[in-house]
Formats: sequence, structure tokens, C-alpha cells
Amino acid sequence: MVDRITPTERELEILKILWDRGEATVREVYTEMSRSAPIVQNTVQAFLRTMEEKQLVEHRVEGRTFIYRPLVKREQTNRNLATNLLERVFDGAIDQMVQSVISAQQPTDEEIARLESLLQEFKQGAKKGDRS
Repeated sequence: MVDRITPTERELEILKILWDRGEATVREVYTEMSRSAPIVQNTVQAFLRTMEEKQLVEHRVEGRTFIYRPLVKREQTNRNLATNLLERVFDGAIDQMVQSVISAQQPTDEEIARLESLLQEFKQGAKKGDRS
């Protein structure tokens, strides 16, 4: 299943660029990536070819230019990565994962309010039997 493919760290970096832009050429992805770390344009092109084989992206051709777009959604990818981390590192213990995240980075008041809201929504759904 395409949605269960876990991108590597570099693939995720490329996906974030494509999610933000909608689509991009190899050169545009390279330019964006080279702002944060040294990388060669041919390496970016190789990553995109591999990602296409893994069905993470697809391309169309305009003249001689390949324009890539993501095939996976940001939300689903984030959920898959979080599930993978939860299972591999925390043996499925959500409370331990949340505790580790909070001790690593202090949440803002807005983030705390959003977390409280999410928990309340979950509790209401669980009472109705909507747990998913």
C-alpha cells in the first residue's frame, strides 16, 4: 500500500518542499535543499527518481524539464511516521511518547490548548463508540 511507505529523512525533506509548493523542478528542489545543507543537484535528481519508483512522487515533462509532485499526502505521511515511531520506540505507549516530546520541547500555550481540545474530542468520540 502506497500510504504505508515510510520516506527516508532526505525523502521527507523533498516531500516537504513539494507539499509546500505543490510541484517543483529538480532545480527548485535542489535550490531549496542547498539552503540548509550542501547537496549536489544530481543527488536530488537521483532521490526524486527513487521516490518515483517508490510511488512517493510522480513527474510530468515540460520541454526538457521534469516537474515533480507528491503522490502521498502530508497528513497521512505524518500519521504513518508517528505510528512507526510509537511502535518502534515506545512499544505503543502513547503517554510515554507524549511525555518524551514534552520534556524535549516545552509546548506553547496554544499547543497545550490544542492538545486539550484533541483529548476532549477523543473522549467525546470514545463515549459515543466512535474510537478509531
